[in-house]
Amino acid sequence: MKLVVGLGNIGKEYVGTRHNIGFMVVEEVAHRWGESTWKKADNALYIEHRSPEKVFVIKPTTYMNLSGIAVADFVNFYHIDPSDILVIQDDLDLPCGQIRVRRKGSPGGHNGLKSIQEHLGTQEYPRIKVGISHPEHERKDVIDHVLHQFSSFERENIAEAVNRAADALEMWLKGDMDKVMQEFNKKTIKVEVL
Repeated sequence: MKLVVGLGNIGKEYVGTRHNIGFMVVEEVAHRWGESTWKKADNALYIEHRSPEKVFVIKPTTYMNLSGIAVADFVNFYHIDPSDILVIQDDLDLPCGQIRVRRKGSPGGHNGLKSIQEHLGTQEYPRIKVGISHPEHERKDVIDHVLHQFSSFERENIAEAVNRAADALEMWLKGDMDKVMQEFNKKTIKVEVL
């Protein structure tokens, strides 16, 4: 059994924002699988799919900083091993649209990952990071940056990144993490010329 977690914030005001890239990726996968109805659990919206084993794909409804509550609910109830959890997250330190696949790692300042680590007691779970870039000016508030929409140029990179991250997720479900990392840790973003 696998658990795929798309990180984001629930609510119309957060749709399409940088912090919701995890939601965008899992919504793309649900669309590909023909799963249009998200069911409600206590702390998440979820779909259940066979690919070929059972996969739960969740969007925590706890808001980003408490994402670990929703993850722990599924992990504890279904006895899912951390190596069978894949988290899709935004990453400030990657250029907008770049993907990085990791077997494990520290939260690196990401509050959603901090919450997951706190509730699972480990950081030994795979993740797909999608770059949202750092604020242009160091003085610009990071919180303001992650809760805003992408620029028109960035949207092209993000649309491609969402599709590539969904491809990586589907490849991960087949079980060859080395192949996923080799294929998707390449730089493929377009650079804006000013």
